[in-house]
Amino acid sequence: MGIGRESRQGNAAGASEGGTPVALSLNTVHSFSAPQMFAAKHAFAPNPFIRYHLVPRNWWIISPILAALLVLAIVAIQALPPIQTIELVLVAVAIPAASSKFAALERSGQRGGVGRFAIMLALVAMPLLSFGCGLSVWVAKVPLADWSKLMGVAVMAGIAASILLTGRLPSLLACQVGLWSGIALSDGSEASAGLLLFGFASSVALACHYSRQQKAATAHHREREHARFRAEEFLAEYENSGQGWFWETDARGNIAYVSPTIGEVVGCPASELVGRPFTTLFMVDDSDPVSQCPLSFHLAARSSFQEIAMRASTKGEEKLWSLNGRPVYDERDRFLGFRGAGTDLTERRRSLHDTSRLAHYDSLTGLANRFQMSQTLEKILTARHPDDRACAVLLLDLDRFKQVNDTLGHPAGDALLKVVAQRLTAAIGTGGRVGRLGGDEFQVILPGRTPRRDLAALAQQVIASLSQSYVIDGVRTVIGASVGIALSPDDGVTSDAIVRNADLALYAAKDAGRGRHHFYAADLHCDAEERRQLERDLREAVATGGLELYYQPVVEIATEQITGFEALLRWNHPALGAISPARFIPLAEDAGIIAQIGEWALRTACHDLARWPEWVKVAVNVSSLQFANPALPGIVTNALASAGIEPARLELEITESVFLSDEEGVDAMFAALKRIGVRLVLDDFGTGYSSLAYLRKAPFNLIKIDQDFVRGATEAGSRNGAIIASIVSLAEALGMATTAEGVETPGELDLVRMLGCSHVQGYVYEKPLCRAEATERLSAGFATIAGGGGAAPQPHLRRARLARENHQHEVTIRNISAGGALIEGMPNVFEGEVFGISLATGHEVAATVRWSHHNVAGVQFAAPLAADEQGPILPLPSFGIGDEAEYSLLKTG
Repeated sequence: MGIGRESRQGNAAGASEGGTPVALSLNTVHSFSAPQMFAAKHAFAPNPFIRYHLVPRNWWIISPILAALLVLAIVAIQALPPIQTIELVLVAVAIPAASSKFAALERSGQRGGVGRFAIMLALVAMPLLSFGCGLSVWVAKVPLADWSKLMGVAVMAGIAASILLTGRLPSLLACQVGLWSGIALSDGSEASAGLLLFGFASSVALACHYSRQQKAATAHHREREHARFRAEEFLAEYENSGQGWFWETDARGNIAYVSPTIGEVVGCPASELVGRPFTTLFMVDDSDPVSQCPLSFHLAARSSFQEIAMRASTKGEEKLWSLNGRPVYDERDRFLGFRGAGTDLTERRRSLHDTSRLAHYDSLTGLANRFQMSQTLEKILTARHPDDRACAVLLLDLDRFKQVNDTLGHPAGDALLKVVAQRLTAAIGTGGRVGRLGGDEFQVILPGRTPRRDLAALAQQVIASLSQSYVIDGVRTVIGASVGIALSPDDGVTSDAIVRNADLALYAAKDAGRGRHHFYAADLHCDAEERRQLERDLREAVATGGLELYYQPVVEIATEQITGFEALLRWNHPALGAISPARFIPLAEDAGIIAQIGEWALRTACHDLARWPEWVKVAVNVSSLQFANPALPGIVTNALASAGIEPARLELEITESVFLSDEEGVDAMFAALKRIGVRLVLDDFGTGYSSLAYLRKAPFNLIKIDQDFVRGATEAGSRNGAIIASIVSLAEALGMATTAEGVETPGELDLVRMLGCSHVQGYVYEKPLCRAEATERLSAGFATIAGGGGAAPQPHLRRARLARENHQHEVTIRNISAGGALIEGMPNVFEGEVFGISLATGHEVAATVRWSHHNVAGVQFAAPLAADEQGPILPLPSFGIGDEAEYSLLKTG
């Protein structure tokens, strides 16, 4: 295809004034548009080779030419030349015939200018000089009439040499000077000598000038070739990278050239695409003329086009191309076809799509983000018809998610959020839009009017779904959710008002105990302000020492003496009075000051402990957030050193939630704390992490049985007693002591004593005491009596005498009923043993041992006691007397 008008202009633009080539840098090439790069590729067509070698490769041809001219001269004159002429001509023929080797030496570039000229004179000037001299000798011996014939032969030799030396001015001048020097010297006149000298000087001057021009042209050509090759390499790299491609069509619209990479995309070699219609490269809908109109229009109108997006004709992955093209004409303005370039828009479109998605959707869960949810709500609230502006907004906050994030780490927290998003989407269904606002906060928008009872049922369904256990990285964990609900137009008509009111309802749900839903009400504004004020007051209390510690005694059951205290946090608000920890501890967690409070409690408890006797211990609760802090061992060591107490007097109460975090980090923390020498207590055992595997290596000294197991254990049908017995048995097997928390009644005390708990903590002995009260209590002695806390009346303890194998034993009857009793103080009794018991009334009854556990036994009377013989009766546990299955359970631990 010829080079059209535009391509010729491109060639002209490729060089600056004076023919100096334009060097293309990498930045220049990458800054080109696709059509510019295509034009640049075709702008550097190869230039004719500049012949700067002085001796041509075909110089040997002059040898047969000179020989033929000698024969021609003999034929023309019809006489043989003199012997000198023959010898000189043979020399002239022989030198060019052997010029190949010497010409290669001149071309090797290993010779300088002088050496090259010497070789040229030897191979070019000397043969012609020898030939001219030979003719001169012959001219002197022939008649004048034949002289012109010999001069004609000389002219023909010069013409032949000039043809062979075309483009080599120094060589041409040298051969002409050599040829005519021999003839001129035969004349012997001064004029001839002068002309010869002038011709020689002129030849030297012209040769020098030519040499300089030749050097400049050579440098110019090299630069131009280097720029051309560099541009071609850049363009080839551009093509091969897949970023862009080039194409060309003929006048009929068929492909004349296309980049090889396009063949790979459409699944056909580029060579086979040549000759096909250009439009076959693209996928168009024949039934929709609009889809192919832009390209077809420009091709038909022969007009330039830019940035036309077309879908590639591919069977696999969808490809989108951007096309640029222009018509090409020849010198006579005849249309030759189109030439242009294309670029791949697929990644750019995908990137724009991803950017748009990131702007509207949460990258972690795939749910709509805050911006998208805000737009959705705004569209509903600004609908044209008032009935279409009704909607319900549910705000959800995950309960205990921060604990999972702090213990298991952020990757586990992210995985949990993904599962939460899936469950929430499944619970809402297609009736609403679900979004994540950030962190562990989600939002649901339900368009239209939905009855409150249906919203309440949906909220409970969501809470129930999100409260099911999760398995994250092989670890089972449980969280919860709280939901706040606001309605439009009842609770607001703007998006800001609806979201704010739903947020207030959410706080109300969390304050009510979490795991609940709450509808917006007008009085929630007061509650929210109260909460904000309470948070400010709590921060001030932490800063000014408004918090204090109370100490609840821990009593050893066997001796009924105080062995230590548990430090409990209390806040006496200056205006509101005593505020429950169940209210301000979650507030401290949300405010992010729980770690600061925990460290203060640890240091304060150590300083208070330093004032008490050395055998008294104090237990301080350590949250999972504190336990995960690598600085905890240092904080504990500093608190002990500052107070000057022995580490063994400090007990750190740790909940099972710490085992949800990194196993290696937990083991390292346990090891660091044990090196300090403090005692470790497992608090609230059985209410958190379900696996018992951690007990195999966790270095606990004591297990605390949660008060949820103690409460109600004495009620008929309760299984809590069996659970307590199992925990005690497990602790004994692991060499750990046990403390029953929340013991409030003598019946509960008798139960945990009978089940083997070593320590008791609860109102049955003492309520929590301030530091001064605890100090006073210790100064009065360590002994205590059940019921001293005033929570329940002291049990009626009956002393009795037991007759066994002719021996009398003093025992204590802890509980008595018409059918049996609990006796204490008689070791080594066995099930089925029968003995007599002399009651305090002097009445002796026969009793059979139904079960025995340590020095406590349950006995059944042979005959029921009368009401007056029973005395004050304490409530018996459901498995106290008469239940064979429960006896067996207690006996086996």
